Amino acid sequence: MTYYPDFFDAAPVITLHDPLAQFLGAVDGGIMEYRYLDAVRLTGHSCPTVARAFLMTRAALSALYADKLPVRGEIQVGFRDGLPDGTTGVVANVVGLITGAAGPSGFKGLGSRFHRSGLLRFDTHIDEEIRFLRTDNSTAVTVTANLGRVPASARTRELLRLCLTGNASQEQQTDFRNLWQARVRTLLLECADDPAVIGVSRIATAPTLDFHQGCTVAVGAS
Repeated sequence: MTYYPDFFDAAPVITLHDPLAQFLGAVDGGIMEYRYLDAVRLTGHSCPTVARAFLMTRAALSALYADKLPVRGEIQVGFRDGLPDGTTGVVANVVGLITGAAGPSGFKGLGSRFHRSGLLRFDTHIDEEIRFLRTDNSTAVTVTANLGRVPASARTRELLRLCLTGNASQEQQTDFRNLWQARVRTLLLECADDPAVIGVSRIATAPTLDFHQGCTVAVGAS
């Protein structure tokens, strides 16, 4: 049995319609739910980066689809930065999991339908961190996250150093883990709908993202 912090189950849930899952009978009606725990299982850890990736995707989908179910596999995602830069790869993995957007290794489709490959790209000509674009009507939003609004405990850095060097006591290791996850909890439960933390800018209509020649693409989810 897997044990994890209780707040994982209290975090927002992202619900989408996946036409491919419906077409192939994988999920009745094609209705898919993605929880924070799914992102944790994908990345293998829970941290502010994983939490912000989850919340940024949620905010983008809410802005793009309003009161309608987002359509998984019909969302193009562009990152301002390159795949090797900072935490871009971690964020992209979570975004790809939820939206279905993938790089060249993604699903190539059935006939002319359901393709996901090429929907996740990097080094794009955008000002903000991520742009999400609906492929059915070309409406788009850009999303940013300001984690500075949710600072870590002053003790976290020193406890992290002690843990990494193997000099932390059992009590200090427990304190570090609790403080680390406390920040994630605050992000997920208190800041999910705070525009000062997760900011979304709507673009009424937008062309297909303009990518650099030879831009990199992720080995994303299908």
